[in-house]
Amino acid sequence: MDLMEKNLELVEIQKLEGHTDRVWSVAWNPVSSHADGVSPILASCSGDNTVRIWEQSSLSRSWTCKTVLEETHTRTVRSCAWSPSGELLATASFDGTTGIWKNYGSDFECIATLEGHENEVKSVSWNASGSYLATCSRDKSVWIWEVLEGNEYECAAVLSEHTQDVKMVQWHPTMDVLFSCSYDDTIKVWWSQDCDGEFECVQTLGESNNGHSSTVWAISFNATGDKMVTCSDDRTLKIWGTDIARMQSGEEYVPWSHLCTLSGYHDRTIYSAHWSRDDIIASGAGDDAIRLFVDSHDSVDGLSYNLLLKKNKAHDNDVNCVQWSRGEGDRLLASASDDGMVKIWQVATKP
Repeated sequence: MDLMEKNLELVEIQKLEGHTDRVWSVAWNPVSSHADGVSPILASCSGDNTVRIWEQSSLSRSWTCKTVLEETHTRTVRSCAWSPSGELLATASFDGTTGIWKNYGSDFECIATLEGHENEVKSVSWNASGSYLATCSRDKSVWIWEVLEGNEYECAAVLSEHTQDVKMVQWHPTMDVLFSCSYDDTIKVWWSQDCDGEFECVQTLGESNNGHSSTVWAISFNATGDKMVTCSDDRTLKIWGTDIARMQSGEEYVPWSHLCTLSGYHDRTIYSAHWSRDDIIASGAGDDAIRLFVDSHDSVDGLSYNLLLKKNKAHDNDVNCVQWSRGEGDRLLASASDDGMVKIWQVATKP
């Protein structure tokens, strides 16, 4: 049945308390879900300089903090990301470093600290194979790190075409194509024509080609990787598309083009957007609200998205991050806020 035909609501499952400052980001471990027989694990990072690892009990389904990663970063931890294997967690900090933590089952150990950015590191992202790690910073640069044996990381590229603070980096879900978004109002696409070649900026999505008119905060892809959603200080969400089959053939770079713009749904800056595996886009904003959108499937004039549901006052302050769980069907959503809370939500049919 079409989701729009169901009477759905976003139900708060649990509030995760423990951080003593704003929570900037959350990340689901990619290999933990009840379907796999492994308890779901969520990481959260905060202005309190720590990362918290939360785990859901398979019996009670309640969430508890299993460990706190501290004493490595001396300032705000702005972003965290799990490697595809789920064994490593990368943390980006305002202290100018990126930490690499290894999960040893009952505890975590910081096995590497990546240095090089001149100041605050804002975001970190692993590629699909776990062979590359990307970071970005207020120093306007994007770094690509090659993952070597023995917990070694080598800088493979420093990309310096943004003219302002770079807010987020995100690898494409199936290809080694890197995307970055910035305070300079643009999204840049970085690609290497061959495996050993250098990454170069092959496309800039800006206001001149239907892009955003203000700071771009986040990037997310749908499951197949042929569409991308971006969100901005201009209070819009934009959907972009590409010919994924041509792109995956590897012969040439295939540009992304603007498909549609979602506006009028948030009153303030949209800080986060995330695309679920079953094609629901979540957004979180400075108006303390969360919105969910789905493809209308019936637009005569091309692609369009409908508002599936809205949750006003989802938090008591700005919603900095929304992230869907990887599990199929359960539709869990985690959110992080300036109110110091992490919340777990579920899309459910109204009774």
